[in-house]
Amino acid sequence: MSTTPQNPPPRTGGRNRNEDAHHSVLEATTALLVENGYGALTIEGVAKRAGVAKSTVYRWWKSKPTLVMDAYAHETATRVPEPDTGTLTGDLTTFVTDLYRIGDDPIRTKALTGLMAEAQLDPAFTEPFRAWTATRREIVTNILRRAITREELPTTTDLDHATDLIFGPFWYRLLIGHAPLTPTDAEAHVRTVLAGLTPRGQ
Repeated sequence: MSTTPQNPPPRTGGRNRNEDAHHSVLEATTALLVENGYGALTIEGVAKRAGVAKSTVYRWWKSKPTLVMDAYAHETATRVPEPDTGTLTGDLTTFVTDLYRIGDDPIRTKALTGLMAEAQLDPAFTEPFRAWTATRREIVTNILRRAITREELPTTTDLDHATDLIFGPFWYRLLIGHAPLTPTDAEAHVRTVLAGLTPRGQ
């Protein structure tokens, strides 16, 4: 008498374990970056901190630069998300205020300036760093596009240049240190930029 073979029970938990491990690696990378800087960070150290095998890290990230910028992108997306308040002024003020809060954290300031310096010195790091900055710029560009749709800005607005104007004070003050990077300055900085982008009388 033949019997119908039973299907094996479905495997459970594998996807969750992978997601948890992936998240642990990103968190470990960010922590080590802040603690020791880019130069001292190693894949071995990340794997140990995350509690995973080194081969697991290399399976998801081909190099240290791509891992570091993926981790930093994950962190900044949480700390500085894309706002949608319904107005151009509200969106930009919220975004820039969150952006400027890095000035209140000397350790994170040092980590970010270190990444910027590394991007100028290490050709392998340049492209991952630029790819990350492009994602942050796209947030501002989206805000400006919505403003054009709402007729808060003219359709002729140069989006690339306008985005440069938003990020300019942040990077200049962060790198040069000639003036503090203070969240309370965000509203005034946004007003100044918008005064130049908005036609008189609008």
